[in-house]
Amino acid sequence: MNIREIEERDNQALERIIKNSLESFGLDIPGTAYFDPQLGSLSRFYEKQPNAKYWTLTDDEGEVLGGVGIAPFSPQHPDVGELQKLYIKPEAQGLGLSKKLMDTALDFARQHYSSCYLETMEKLQTANRLYERLGFRRLERPLEGSEHGTMDRWYLKEF
Repeated sequence: MNIREIEERDNQALERIIKNSLESFGLDIPGTAYFDPQLGSLSRFYEKQPNAKYWTLTDDEGEVLGGVGIAPFSPQHPDVGELQKLYIKPEAQGLGLSKKLMDTALDFARQHYSSCYLETMEKLQTANRLYERLGFRRLERPLEGSEHGTMDRWYLKEF
């Protein structure tokens, strides 16, 4: 398995992985990443953001298996980075690859932000356990500036 920065050729595969994952949980609804306007062009979106990157997970043959991103959260919180779009194909789950992606993203976030925020859903229990194991603290409500109103669980990790 390999983790590298996103390239334009990864955009379609990542969009499909993200949409398939959200569909599998019934989360292909407004207020989720499913309808993010940049979903089909993640490479350009992260390239244009300051202190932002997206990493692609591939197998040894180069097939895209998933990814994760870090970007500024909001102008109201300039020292907060946001963990975004952590998704992995079902056949690559359960192998510790989400943690490897998270480690890469958090190493980058530490260099640019004082904390890292994320929004998720309570029903995504496996992901929530990972966030908690990695030191994220559950919040009672979203930070001001949140754009995904459907989310019902919020976490913050301070560096």
